[in-house]
Amino acid sequence: MKKAVVVGSASALIDAKIEGLGDWRGEMLAKVRAILHAADAEIVEEWKWMGTPVFSHGGIVCTGETYKSVVKMTFAKGASLPDPSGLFNSSLDGNVRRAIDIREGDVMDEAALKALIRSAVALNLAGKGKATVRRASRKKVAE
Repeated sequence: MKKAVVVGSASALIDAKIEGLGDWRGEMLAKVRAILHAADAEIVEEWKWMGTPVFSHGGIVCTGETYKSVVKMTFAKGASLPDPSGLFNSSLDGNVRRAIDIREGDVMDEAALKALIRSAVALNLAGKGKATVRRASRKKVAE
């Protein structure tokens, strides 16, 4: 007989992941999470792909993955975002995503990261508006 699995909220699962890491990666993921929420109070926490923290507003903003030697913030539409501070240092060859690999001891430029997060949210919300306009335009043509 299978055991029932109780699934908590995404926020509770992220809390448990941070606590379970028990090292610098948990501390960094908690810091990144706090920066995300400080940058945009409407960030929604999700839990996807068998245990990946996902932060969304109008679509995925970024993920907060943890690996042995890095905490990775992968921005879903990173290739379309301005990065004047040069935060992106991983997945630079992709057509859509860009990532920031944070290693133990790295110091985050919080102001630049908040600006990047706000740009990602703005891009998501602009895309939602365009989709609505496109649908409305098609409807007029069909009439």
